[in-house]
Amino acid sequence: MVIENLDKNRIESLLEDMLKRSPTSYGEYEDTVKGIVEDVRARGDEAVFEYTEKFDGIKLSPDSLCVTEAEIEEAYRAADPRFIEVVKKAIENITAFHQKQKQNSWFDSSDNGVILGQKVIPMENVGVYVPGGKAAYPSSLLMNVVPARVAGVEHIYMCTPAGRDGKVPASTLVAAHEAGVDVIYKVGGAQAIAAMAFGTKSIKKVDKITGPGNIYVALAKKAVFGYVSIDSIAGPSEILVLADETANPRYVAADLLSQAEHDELASAILITTSKKVAEQVSVEIDKFVETLSRKDIITKSLDNYGHLLVAADMDSAIEAVNAIASEHLEIVTADPFDVMTRIKHAGAIFLGTWSSEPLGDYMAGPNHILPTNGTARFFSALSVDDFIKKSSIISYSREALEEIHETIETFAKMEGLTAHANSIAVRFE
Repeated sequence: MVIENLDKNRIESLLEDMLKRSPTSYGEYEDTVKGIVEDVRARGDEAVFEYTEKFDGIKLSPDSLCVTEAEIEEAYRAADPRFIEVVKKAIENITAFHQKQKQNSWFDSSDNGVILGQKVIPMENVGVYVPGGKAAYPSSLLMNVVPARVAGVEHIYMCTPAGRDGKVPASTLVAAHEAGVDVIYKVGGAQAIAAMAFGTKSIKKVDKITGPGNIYVALAKKAVFGYVSIDSIAGPSEILVLADETANPRYVAADLLSQAEHDELASAILITTSKKVAEQVSVEIDKFVETLSRKDIITKSLDNYGHLLVAADMDSAIEAVNAIASEHLEIVTADPFDVMTRIKHAGAIFLGTWSSEPLGDYMAGPNHILPTNGTARFFSALSVDDFIKKSSIISYSREALEEIHETIETFAKMEGLTAHANSIAVRFE
């Protein structure tokens, strides 16, 4: 990989390149997706089944749409017992972390009869999308379902495409069952998102849709936003490693490649204050790439969105890190906790030599559904908060309202809303 000096011009051009990876940049697909979404909205099951046969090569009917208990039992028999134990341990850790995010309703009262508060209410119905085929990731399934369960969501519905044999991968079914999914539909793509957003005769309408997917799924989520809530429009994966001269180049190289293997649009960036570290990381990357199974994908990812950048000092390095606002940020410096206090924008922050990014993907507990393409400047990781609603509570006594009724009436009249003022005034005629 080419080693470059870090300056403002380089960062600006890098940010422009990164934005080209956003799903919202692929306008040529939007008309196709909108057509599918509107067709499913109009024709329901009939459209869903037609698109599933067209795109996935399987014929569905209301009777074969849902995964059965027998299929789940078969999945457990087919799954490696070690995998089942790993899933259970991951659920335990993810649950423990997200339990700490739970919020409670609260109420405050005053002597004159004012009661104000906030009622925290879990969503009733949530839809989770889980990719199939080569992109079947049980870990992402857990990251979507477990926080919903912790939040107290009543019903969790899942859509995932089946293979041409009509079956869903055993690993996906085991993870879904362990996490507590209520119903699994064998539907994928934009038609699955539309079906969950609007409801069909056979597929339940939900209040929110979460989960990653390909460009068609991402654009479908964008199209239905407003009819339902969504988590985000996720872009390709990205990692940024901030390192000084104390970093182990072999570890850094391995961590960069852990994200580059996701797809050709994935981004892997090193920002370091040590040119020597950058040079050694480049050498280690070349060694690793020759031995890894996804060599072609990694090579294209690095050619297009891989960068080794040398900063003049840590201040300028941190400034660049905050400008990029990466999905995953590893801080591998002499004092990573001190550096962390100066980071303003990142999806998840991994501190120190032993906190490799895949730790967060699978087992640590924090959510790995993270903001991408610089959206960490204003978005957060998926959490329990994404599966609750908050209703304000207001209760006034006559005494309390009498103290301020003229003030309210004055305010309303200033805005020209005389009916507003009247609804208060009539109580004190």
